[in-house]
Order: sequence, then structure tokens, then C-alpha cells
Amino acid sequence: MTQRKLDLLMDFYELTMANGYFKDQKVDQIAVFDVFFRSVPDEGGYAVFAGLEQVIDYLNHLSFDEKEITFLRNKNIFDEGFLKYLETFKFTCDVYAMKEGTPVFPHEPLLVIKGPIIECQLVETMILLTINHQSLIATKASRIVHAAKGRSILEFGARRAHGYDAAIFGARAAYIAGVAGSSNTYADYAFQIPALGTMAHSFIQLYDTEYEAFKAYALAYPDNTVLLVDTYNTLKSGIPNAIKIAKEVLEPMGKRLTGIRLDSGDLTYLTIAARKMLNDAGLEDVKITVSNSLDEHLIRALIHQGAQIDSFGVGERLVTARSEAVFGGVFKLAAIETNQVIVPKIKISENNEKTTTPGFKQVYRFYDENGMAEADVITLHDEVIDTSKPYHLFDPIYTYKSKEIENYQVEALLKPIFIAGQLVYDTPSLNDIRSYHKKALNQQWDEVKRFDNPHTYYVDLSQKLWDLKQSLLKAYKS
Repeated sequence: MTQRKLDLLMDFYELTMANGYFKDQKVDQIAVFDVFFRSVPDEGGYAVFAGLEQVIDYLNHLSFDEKEITFLRNKNIFDEGFLKYLETFKFTCDVYAMKEGTPVFPHEPLLVIKGPIIECQLVETMILLTINHQSLIATKASRIVHAAKGRSILEFGARRAHGYDAAIFGARAAYIAGVAGSSNTYADYAFQIPALGTMAHSFIQLYDTEYEAFKAYALAYPDNTVLLVDTYNTLKSGIPNAIKIAKEVLEPMGKRLTGIRLDSGDLTYLTIAARKMLNDAGLEDVKITVSNSLDEHLIRALIHQGAQIDSFGVGERLVTARSEAVFGGVFKLAAIETNQVIVPKIKISENNEKTTTPGFKQVYRFYDENGMAEADVITLHDEVIDTSKPYHLFDPIYTYKSKEIENYQVEALLKPIFIAGQLVYDTPSLNDIRSYHKKALNQQWDEVKRFDNPHTYYVDLSQKLWDLKQSLLKAYKS
């Protein structure tokens, strides 16, 4: 996609804080910030990390031009020295992040940024809005794909998305999570996500008869004829006319009817009846696609009821994540660096969920001997886990809940993305991200992926990090 200049897409307080740091001579103060979220949408068992590629693009092109500086100068609140600093701004931070498509869990850092405090502060909003949106849609899409049990999911939500960026990047996030394609042509143009679609009811209404409309479409697209059969009467008109087109128009050409689509009605009843009518006509290979305000719960119910459906078109409830429209990622200070020594910082709240975990951190995923994910452990950044020795896992809140594991492997999830402002990460293709998500999700137990009362995946702290957090809590309470 063409890079847009979005440098001032930030909360105004980021600028006022940055100006304050500058005036207080804290330009070179090194800080560490974590990006994490507190709860999984829809009370699910996991979320999906997405949006990293767009974060990289933003950070790689961050600068302030003369027009933007003039705009800020005219606010009459910013120090002239600070504005001069912005004129020559260069991003110099270290950034570590999980790979896009990773199944992720509450309170663990998805992205860590370490560098001059002003730089960290200025990029907060763009990092959050990018990760929050795409992670939300990827999480919803992953649930929907899981509900379909191998049947194709098509993303049909562009016209109901919250603006064109939401439609474009929502399609991208959904594709990462496993949808087969999108109705959004721009998503194909920008990201090579297969653009899919056939006709609307208006195409059929334009013609004097449904048969004439079907015939015109079949002649235009004989190699991929998918007919919308519910404009007038699905069982008495739509499917009989589709069968006639298959027999009278396509088969004499040596072609086959590809599929039918239903967008209304009792989808279980209609698809069962449609399947029988098609099979009786020797059209067993014709696929049945349905749409109409679907989500993971309706898809699961349709399959349970025995509906004969090969693919689902899912629109507004996917691209808007209608059931829970906020991911809730936050950006919190975790440490500063003084004389090259990391000084941990903590925010304490009466609400335990809002008490942060201090320090410059890493996240390790533990896998059992079969390659299944067993737990994540948040550690200090320089900790190394010796897999030749047993490891003691314990709940950071209810510490009596613990176990010792052996025969395990670990993976450091936070990968270097930028070092001293230089991109060191080889951004994978979208199809590689999609394949990675599928593999990583298959390494999660089914109990984590279920919709009702999912298993709570363990996110623990290392002993060293837990001790650090407790010492700070004790210090601030005394």
C-alpha cells in the first residue's frame, strides 16, 4: 500500500508530555514500554496478535515536515527547541514483538519498545490503534474459522466496516486468521487476498425473469457460475432455475454449475432441501454458500442442526467484531535506564488487573514433548531458561497453584524488530503469516479454543520477575 503521512495521528498529550520532557532535559532518558491487553474478547480462551507489519511501516517512515511543524508552532504552547528537535526527528528505539498470527494471552507483552522517552511516547497511539484493531478482527475471524470446522469462510464485511481503513485492514487481519478470501477488491490489490463475489439481488431483479438473469450470468462466467437463489422463492423458483441453467446452458458447453448462494431464510431447512434437489439432478458437486448476519455461534448452530453448507460468507459481525468491539491493548511504562542500569517501574492499582508487571521483559512459550503449548512465562529480558533442567511453573496470583515440568522446549516469543532504529526483522509474506497462525493455533489445546468456559491458559512469571514485582509492591506499600 502507498505510505500515508500519519505522523500527527497521536493523542495530543503525547506531544505535551514530549515537550515537557524536552524542557526538563530528558531527551536522552531511556525508557521501556510494554504493549499488552487485559482480557480476551468474547470471554474467549485466546487472542491473535496482528498488525505488526503496519507498525513497522509507520516507524520506518516517521518524520515531521514543515507543514506539521508550523501547525504545532501555531498552537503557541510548544518550546521552539522542541519543535527544532521534531524537525530533525529520527526513530532510534529498539522494538521487540511477537510474530503476527501468534495466539496470545492477557498481561503478556505483545510488543516492547525501548529507547528515548520522547520517541517512545510519541508513537503510543499509532502502535495501539494498529495492534488493537487488527488483533481484534483476527481474534474474531479465528473463532469463526474454528467454528466452521474446515468449511470455507469468506469475509463479506467491507460495506459495514467502520471506515475504509477498517475494511482494508480488517480483511487483512481476517485473512491471517484463516478466511479464504474477501469481497473487498482493494484487499486483493493491496495484499493479494483473493477477491471473491458473484452477484446481488439487483442483478436478478433487472431481468424480466430469474431464469434470464441466471442465463446471462452463466454465459458471462461459464467457468465459475455461482447463482443467488433466494430473490423470489428459493425452493420453488431459485433452485429449479439454477438446475435448468446447469442442464440447458452449462452442460451443453461442457461446463458445470459451480455453486448456489442463499442470503436469507431458514438456512438449515433450505440448505438440506437444496442439497437433495441438487443431488437428485446429478449436481452433487455443486457447492452451497450461505450468508446473512452470521457469526461463530450461528455457524456452530447451523452445523449442529445438520445444515448442508460448504462455505459461509460472514460480514458485519466479523469485520466490526460486533459482539465485543474493543481489544483493550494498553501501553505502559515498565522501566527506565539510568547509567546503563535498568530501573523497573510499576503502576499499582486497587484493581489487581491494572497493577503492571515491572521490568524489561521477554516471554517464553513452553511446549511439551508433543509440541503442544503448555504455558507462557514472562521473564526478565536477560533470563535464559535451561531446558535440560526441570522448570517450576506457578500462578503469579495464587502461588500455591504450581507444578514442575520436564521434557519441554521453549521459544522466546519477543523477536527483535528494530535495533537502534534500524529494521532487523525480515517481514514475512501475508501467506506465511497465515500459515504460521494455523500452525501456532494447532499447538493450542482444544480446551483453550472452545467458546464456552474455555480453559484458562497459564501465563506465569519467572521466580526472578515475581520476586522483583513483590519487592516493588512491598516498597510502595510501606
